[in-house]
Amino acid sequence: MELCSIASGSSGNCIYTGSDCTHLMIDAGISGKRMEQGLNTIGLSLKELNGILITHEHSDHIAGLGVAARKYGLPVYATRGTIDAILANRNIGKVDPALFHEVKADETFQIGDMQISPIHISHDAADPVAYIIRHGKKSAAVVTDLGLYNEYLLTRLQGMDILFLEANHDVRMLQAGRYPYPLKRRILGEKGHLSNETSGKFLCELLHDQLKAVFLGHLSQENNYASLAYETVRLEITMGENPYSGNDFPLYVAKRDGISECVCV
Repeated sequence: MELCSIASGSSGNCIYTGSDCTHLMIDAGISGKRMEQGLNTIGLSLKELNGILITHEHSDHIAGLGVAARKYGLPVYATRGTIDAILANRNIGKVDPALFHEVKADETFQIGDMQISPIHISHDAADPVAYIIRHGKKSAAVVTDLGLYNEYLLTRLQGMDILFLEANHDVRMLQAGRYPYPLKRRILGEKGHLSNETSGKFLCELLHDQLKAVFLGHLSQENNYASLAYETVRLEITMGENPYSGNDFPLYVAKRDGISECVCV
């Protein structure tokens, strides 16, 4: 089982995960050309995908969906609220409604030899979800675009081999930055985005001896730096009430505009 970020940030998100037999994309928030180039880098192409999993309908997660779905007839998986919002979005062009497959949080489904479990998240979208993907005994979770974490998420995310977690912003940078106050309040709210510090605290609750890799993703271009996210989360692990230090696990920061490290488990 492999996971690789093709792009992750406030301007576009696209993550590949797959096995030898099944190839999936989580979100399609970049151009079809960039998706194709990213997949080509790891020896794949869009036409080989078995499906696209959509977390929610914001443009940085669906901007390239129309092109990819129309060109290759790719199945698209999303919640009913997200599907309705996508079909009402004229910016992605016309997409055949027959390509959409409704999923529900906490109901696992199968694509090829991979099991997918959508889980609820708190974000200002129609019906957003994160995804847990399993292949045999291996598992990965992609959890971004959430204003908070809770016991529900902590319970469902225990024991993952790979964690891809949001570390969107540095609170001080956001507060001092040029964003208008309503946008700052939205980002900091319970349906906004996780800060570096909160991401680190979240991660501390999920660490275990068999964890293979952690990715930090969905970094804000205006209110974060890769090095700042990395060091803040690493410090939270080291200083947190857990038996681990920040150097005990491979910790990567997903690139905003390019392919990141590929991790196989």
